[in-house]
This record gives sequence, structure tokens and C-alpha cells, in this order.
Amino acid sequence: MIKILLNGSKGRMGQAILAVAPNHDAIISSAIDEGDDLSKAIVECDVVIDFSFHSVTLPVVELAAKHKKPVVIGTTGHSAEDKEKILSFTKAIPIVWAGNYSTGVNLLFYLTQKAAEVLNADFDMEIIEMHHHHKKDAPSGTAARLLEVLQDVSGIKDDQVAHGRKGIIGERPKNEIGMHCLRGGDVVGEHTVMFSGIGEKVELTHKATDRKIFANGSVKAAHWVLTQDAGLYSMQDVLGLK
Repeated sequence: MIKILLNGSKGRMGQAILAVAPNHDAIISSAIDEGDDLSKAIVECDVVIDFSFHSVTLPVVELAAKHKKPVVIGTTGHSAEDKEKILSFTKAIPIVWAGNYSTGVNLLFYLTQKAAEVLNADFDMEIIEMHHHHKKDAPSGTAARLLEVLQDVSGIKDDQVAHGRKGIIGERPKNEIGMHCLRGGDVVGEHTVMFSGIGEKVELTHKATDRKIFANGSVKAAHWVLTQDAGLYSMQDVLGLK
């Protein structure tokens, strides 16, 4: 039985983790949210799970590093500066950082890489994601990771990514990736990577219908990270997909 400090416990993901933790030999030793004092709670836990807000992650990781506690980060929307500072603590503690903790989505990352390796020279690549109307950041952390996968394979740069299109833009450039973010209703999360060639199209799609899939994955990551050396890890490391 592991003891988890859950930061962001009042949010949608926090509530889902509270619900599933007992099913995974885990207890929430401290359910923390904005304004709560972490200094005592950090001592009583084995591992920290952060599903709070991007501006909160850095001080949480800093405190965790001070007390040598591993961290699982599910928060998205961090600035480049904050990402760099957070990553500096991977020299002291193991951190699992993923935009999505679903087993299916992490398989999607893997399959996207394999498809891009085969298709990217002759196929146009587009990403489409949709989430509920409460989501604050765009693109989603999952869509951003899918973009990274395509860029790593294709060599396409950030200034060659089209975040939506409008007006008389001319023909689609060959070396371009389209990113399209949809928001509405109570959609938990849908992601499609589209490879469009001449005469054929390949689509890889994942649809989430229950936040518990992310909660289950994050608790699985919490168990796994406890036995790891200091460093940065992804959910693909947790699942053995690398």
C-alpha cells in the first residue's frame, strides 16, 4: 500500500484519482488543493501526484525534491521557462511527466511514431483533438505530444505547424503539420492523427469516455516511479513501450 499526496484533489482528475486509488493498493495520505499547506503532507507521503494548475507545479516539485519524494505530473499548459525549471529537479528525483496517462493513448503515441516513419514522406499529416468546454489550454497536452512525435520523425519545425487555417492561404505546403482544436460539451478527450496520401488515408484515433482511465494510469505510474532512479520518465516508460 503506497501513500499518495494528491495535489489538485478538487478538480475532475483529482476526484477520479480519489475514487480509483483504493483499487490499486494506494491510499491518499493528503488531498491537497490551492491554498493548502504541503510542508507537513509531503513528509507523510511516498509519492506526489500533481493534477493541479501549471503555475503550481514548480513549487510542488521543488518541495518534493527537497524531501526526496518522486513525482507524477499530469498538469499541462506550462511555460517553456517553468518546464526547464521543473526538469532541473530530475537530477534529484524521478519524475513521470505525461500529457495523458491512458494506456490506449500511450499506445497511440507509439503507433503514430511507427506510422510516421513509414508514411511521412508521401502523406500529409494532421492532428485533430476535441475536449469539453471547460478545458483551458489548447492544444491539449496529448495533442502537443502527438505533434512532437510527428516533428521528431519528419523534421518539421514549429513555424511549419498550422494551428487552424483561415482565408486564401494557397495550396497546402508539403512540409506542414495541421493542428486543430475543438471544444464543446462534456467530451472527455478525442484525438485523431490523420495521414492523407494520394488515393488513400490512414487515421489513428483514440476516444476517452471516462476520466478513470487517466486516474488508473497515474496511480500505476506512482507505483512504478517509486523504484526508479532520478530522471525524467514518460508513461511509455511505465508501460514498457520504449
